[in-house]
Formats: sequence, structure tokens, C-alpha cells
Amino acid sequence: MKKYMISALALLAMMTSCNNATPKMDDKPAAAADGNTTGLKIAYIEVDSLMTQYDFAKDYSASLEKKSNNARNTLTQKGNQLQAAVNNFQQKLNNNGFQSREQAANVQAAIERQQRDLQELQGRLEGELAKETQEFNLALRDSLNNFLRAYNEDKKYDMILSKAGDNILYASAHFDITQDVINGLNKRYKPAAKKTETKKAEEKAEKK
Repeated sequence: MKKYMISALALLAMMTSCNNATPKMDDKPAAAADGNTTGLKIAYIEVDSLMTQYDFAKDYSASLEKKSNNARNTLTQKGNQLQAAVNNFQQKLNNNGFQSREQAANVQAAIERQQRDLQELQGRLEGELAKETQEFNLALRDSLNNFLRAYNEDKKYDMILSKAGDNILYASAHFDITQDVINGLNKRYKPAAKKTETKKAEEKAEKK
């Protein structure tokens, strides 16, 4: 069973220059424009830190992880049942336990149907997980883009980059606004909204 994990790379296209109304942040990043001889005001966000510290991402990731585990357990259980049926069929076949060839053929056909059903179930569960992961990535991107448009009204960065893996080989911490953005995102993600979103995600997973 393929385990769907939230990829930090899904955020690479999210962080662009922004310019709309902004909330005020309590925690200020380093003065990212100081020492910038290009004339551009540039900042970056650590994607891995954002994924592990933004409450919305943590809540939704936990919900997807729970559904992935449930799906894997279901497939394991049904896989064991199929294997037991195959073993029983083989044992009866070796011991001449079937009264006729027709009876043996009927049992074999039933096992083949069971195998097809298991394959279809696996495909459906994987498809559902992939769809929910995509929905999460879209919601996360919208949340971040909306925040950055507001955030940048006051900050006025010309460019906000994502720093994930080796896509930026080196960047001074002077330009890092990660914690400021995380603080702002979590302030907007109110406890009531957080509880509602988590409950909806869990209810949706349980109905599948």
C-alpha cells in the first residue's frame, strides 16, 4: 500500500512576490533588505519548517496519516484472507479434497474474484488518498498565498523565495522570514477553525 506523505515541494510554486493588505506581526524577521546591493528586497521561507510548525499543515497531515494507516490495515487484513483462501484451496487440491473438477473450478473462480476485488479496493483507496493529498496541497497553497499578499503590504518585498532541499544552495539567515510567516499563519488559524477543519477531515476519512 503506497503511503501518501505531504511533499514539501508542493509549496515551491506558492511563494511569489505579493502586495495587498497586511496584519501586523509580533515577531519581526531580520531586516532582509539590509546589505542587498541589487536594489531588490528579497526574503525566503524554509519550507520544511513551515510544514512542521504551521498548525493547519500539522492537523491535516495527521488526518491523512490516520487514513493511510487505516487503509493499509484494511488491505493487510483482506490480503491475509485471500492468502488463507489460496492456501486452503491448494491443500484441498493436493489432497483430492474436491468432489469434482467443477467444484474445484468454482472455488478457484471465487478466489480470483476475491483477488480482483482486493486490487480494485487498493486502487480506490490509493486514489482517495491521492485526491485528499491534492486537496490539502491546494488549500495550503491558497492559505499561504492569501497570507503573503496581506503580509507583504507592509513588508514590501520584491521577491519571496521558498527554500526546500537544495533548490537554493546558500542563503544568509539575514533574509529568513520563516518564523515570522509561521507566527502569522498560526494567528490566523484560530483554535475554533482548527478544530472544525480537523473534525471535517476526520469525518471525511471515516466515511470512505
